[in-house]
Amino acid sequence: MNGGGGYDGGILAAGLDGIRGVLFDIDDTLVDLEFAMTTALRGVSEHLLPGLDESGWERFGRIFTRETTHFYDRYLAGELSFNEQRLLRGRAALGHFGVEIEDSEQARHWISSYASLQHSYIRAFDDVAPLLDALDAAGVPYGAVSNNVHDYQRVKLDAAGLDRIGVLVGTDTLGVAKPDPAIYLEGVRRLGIGPGETLYVGDNRLLDAEGSTAAGLLGVWLNRGGEPAPGFAGREVASLLDLLA
Repeated sequence: MNGGGGYDGGILAAGLDGIRGVLFDIDDTLVDLEFAMTTALRGVSEHLLPGLDESGWERFGRIFTRETTHFYDRYLAGELSFNEQRLLRGRAALGHFGVEIEDSEQARHWISSYASLQHSYIRAFDDVAPLLDALDAAGVPYGAVSNNVHDYQRVKLDAAGLDRIGVLVGTDTLGVAKPDPAIYLEGVRRLGIGPGETLYVGDNRLLDAEGSTAAGLLGVWLNRGGEPAPGFAGREVASLLDLLA
């Protein structure tokens, strides 16, 4: 399983002729990271934000998961450690509601508690297993290429019950991150096929769909939330099951 081989077509949707392997993004593509993050955030922050209503918690989670990604970009650039970017994002979200974490011991406790709790909420989306089952049955090799380090993402995949994904390329594999073509092409190389025969699926339109397409793969934007993108001319699906015939 998961090696190059004799797939001769038939299970993939119309327009995917010639595809002999599939690579996936991980976070919010295979694994519902936003659920894990927002649920864990609430668990470790309720004592700091007593009485916050549901709309407030939604805002809190949105700031942490979507509006502070520039800190994560600085982590990818080597300017911050993983825990530093995580703490900065937490401070930004809490600061929006007038709460400051200044004490280093309190900050360390918040980070460690959040990390532990987030891990316990990691889960795969419901459409992942049926797609992987179909790929396995048809002999289609697959793997994952992620904008995070290999070992951290390996633990995440295993926690989500996705240990069958054997091919995994992280940012530390070659020392580059998406959208550098090399990171997608390393995934292709490990599948044992060619770029033009490889589907790449992810939830980020720029990094996943457009970045992989620029590297010679067939990129697909997994737009689970129906986000409008009038200028996007590439392939788009609402569910991973849309990839199957």
